[in-house]
Amino acid sequence: MTEPTIITFVAYLVLLLGIGFYFYRRNESIEEYLLGGRRMGAWVTALSAQASDMSGWLLMALPGAIYASGLADAWMAVGLFIGTALNWVLVSGRLRVYTHKTDSITLPSFFEERFGDPTGLLRTVSAIVILVFFTVYASSGIVAAGKLFEATIGVPYVWAAVIGGAIIIAYTFMGGFLAVCWTDLLQGSLMVLALVVVPLIAYAQVGGADGIHQAMTGKDVSLSLLPSGGGLTIVSLMAWGLGYFGQPHILVRFMSAGSLTKLSRSRVIAIVWVFISLAGAVSIGLIGAGMFPTAPDGDPEKVFIYMIGEVMHPWLAGIMLSAILSAIMSTIDSQLLVSSSALTEDFYQKVIKRDAGQREVVWVGRMCVIAISIVALLLALRPNDTILGIVAHSWGGFGAAFGPLVLFALFSRRTTWQAALAGMVTGTVVLIVWRQAGLNTLLYELAPGFVANCLVIAAVNIFLQQDNPELLRRFDDVIRETRASRRKP
Repeated sequence: MTEPTIITFVAYLVLLLGIGFYFYRRNESIEEYLLGGRRMGAWVTALSAQASDMSGWLLMALPGAIYASGLADAWMAVGLFIGTALNWVLVSGRLRVYTHKTDSITLPSFFEERFGDPTGLLRTVSAIVILVFFTVYASSGIVAAGKLFEATIGVPYVWAAVIGGAIIIAYTFMGGFLAVCWTDLLQGSLMVLALVVVPLIAYAQVGGADGIHQAMTGKDVSLSLLPSGGGLTIVSLMAWGLGYFGQPHILVRFMSAGSLTKLSRSRVIAIVWVFISLAGAVSIGLIGAGMFPTAPDGDPEKVFIYMIGEVMHPWLAGIMLSAILSAIMSTIDSQLLVSSSALTEDFYQKVIKRDAGQREVVWVGRMCVIAISIVALLLALRPNDTILGIVAHSWGGFGAAFGPLVLFALFSRRTTWQAALAGMVTGTVVLIVWRQAGLNTLLYELAPGFVANCLVIAAVNIFLQQDNPELLRRFDDVIRETRASRRKP
């Protein structure tokens, strides 16, 4: 990479650290540090949710999959778009109202309050699931950052992963949720700009559709939307969309919105953003096939990095590369913060030291960010792992464990904590066993885990039904408030 590209790239990193420092003194309480005081605006909520959702997966893993395997993998993007839209339409409003009424700032605490669990088991098991899967998930972001720094500034992968991880840790440690959301606003804007501008320029350079078709034919990669595995493969790829209902780092954005009115505006912004972004990522994979006969640096997941170097002016290339870093950072910072909340809010403050002061809890949260980051970094020091492979397991874990719980919490009046706990454990176990048995090559493990969770909750609900009048009244209040907000002009 040229000197102007590196200068622009480094300047962007300094800007992110500056945002973290700016918000350092604005976190006076744990609610401020973990949820931004529930006063996020429409644009911040929308772009923060989607930027934290997509990660380096969007700009590296998905284009790499299309480049290597062909257009059939685009069914994954279709499933993710449908899942995004349904999550905003079905979940966002009710979850915002419900978590406000239960005074919950984390997903495990919400489950405990919503289902009336007197034992603390639901909260504890949920927090453990978050810690395990998010530590693995965060490592995928560090892997992506390592590949980016390796290709950009030429340092060995291990040092590249350490540098990228250190910068993410620094501004998350300092600024908390406010810094994460405001950096996400900038990062989400950069991401969609890169996903539109770069493929448009590259498309002309490769000779348009004819050039892409010839290149894909020469690579013996199909442009057909029908995968070799047939309908089961399509179901497996589209099952990625089920994961949205259980992703804590996305759901927490709904919880932080300033009001239902702002949330409804965010819904439109987010759905448009994700459509443009997914279409751009698929285009990059196809155009990359016409530009690079063999995978750049032997790694299909680096195709967008090298495409930027081929088609952009050096100064603009730095900005576009910053968009890739944006995608990586906007997810990993959210994952670190949610993992920190699981340790501070759900363990430290409720189990270890109930009378802890607000500033003490904030500092415990910061220390947890560092601890989790170190574990994630150690997991990321295996450069042979693909971003897509790591994300698939973690994304599936949250979808199978939490997705049905969120839907039953918001739409099933009579579900008990026993049903929720049994479903969560079953979904997680089925997901892990399915993957360990190698069945994920036939069907993505999220699908059987999600279905098993739903079936167990429904079965337990036949024999045990919620009869706590306070919980039933609160459920009815949430439904009324959500419906009333939709009728307002």
